[in-house]
Amino acid sequence: MLLSAIFFWNRETRAFEFPCGFVCPTLLDVAAIIGLAPTRDRLHPDLFEEEILIKETSISWEKKTYLAFINAHMGQGNTPVSTLEHIAFLMYWLSACVFCTPSLQVPKYYYILAQALHLGKKIFLRKLLLASLYTCLDEASESLSRDSGPRNLSGPLWLVQLWLNAIFEKKTFFNLHFHPEL
Repeated sequence: MLLSAIFFWNRETRAFEFPCGFVCPTLLDVAAIIGLAPTRDRLHPDLFEEEILIKETSISWEKKTYLAFINAHMGQGNTPVSTLEHIAFLMYWLSACVFCTPSLQVPKYYYILAQALHLGKKIFLRKLLLASLYTCLDEASESLSRDSGPRNLSGPLWLVQLWLNAIFEKKTFFNLHFHPEL
């Protein structure tokens, strides 16, 4: 269903052009599906003052692949989670699970966001996620139109799948049996 839907994505309108009309995920859809609050503070990475300096965290930037990064920053079994460990986990989580980076590595640019989340700042994550989703749909649509076919689709495509499931009703046996035109 996901790949089929991407064929209907229009990069100019930033919407799916289905036979039923133009539809696209919105901020309210993201709020309803994921449960993120509708209003939060905007995160300006350039203006964000690092309360925990990147040098103080001792994050190992040589270990960028997911497994190496996790192993390098994992604490001991029965000890409390340290600031370093929590920020490193948040960076991994943002890279691998939320924004689904294509390189399978933990990029440095998630440090500011991970630090803000660690400090309990109320961030408008929904807007960042939706912008990332639109960018990933643009790239996926372009990738599908190439002669060589799609390669390495990345980004929060999991959100598209949840959104498609939420907005399109499922055809049940009852509907198909009693309404054969469906």
